[in-house]
Amino acid sequence: MKTLQDFPSINERPPEGMKDDGTKYRIMIVDDSLFVAKQLGQILASENYEVVATAVDGKDGVDKYKELCPNIDLVTMDITMPRMDGITALEQIMAFDKNAKVVMVSALGKEELVKKSLLLGAKNYIIKPLDRKKVLERIGAALSR
Repeated sequence: MKTLQDFPSINERPPEGMKDDGTKYRIMIVDDSLFVAKQLGQILASENYEVVATAVDGKDGVDKYKELCPNIDLVTMDITMPRMDGITALEQIMAFDKNAKVVMVSALGKEELVKKSLLLGAKNYIIKPLDRKKVLERIGAALSR
């Protein structure tokens, strides 16, 4: 049986989830859809990002952010959630930490809400259904800002 060492590494590149110092970027996922949260987690884990927390709504997300700060590099935030929506949660996180990096996750057709979130301080956005390449691209861009 062949092992990883049997294959040449001509296409090898460092995983996107690693910082220059060799530590992993720490991400929190805030989404009321278990399926979307799991999908995002798998995409991020595939590039060595560390998912340090998940939250099921905006209120839970704000509370966990305050608890874990400054040990979070980025938050993915669904816009439409029960109890507290993503825009309100974004406002509260930005009021708590003006340097927070938040990437909004939205369904198609929510352009006005996406625009509003970008004006409130979100660094980028991802449209559902999730596309692995776009997710990694947008999160990478937000982290490099």
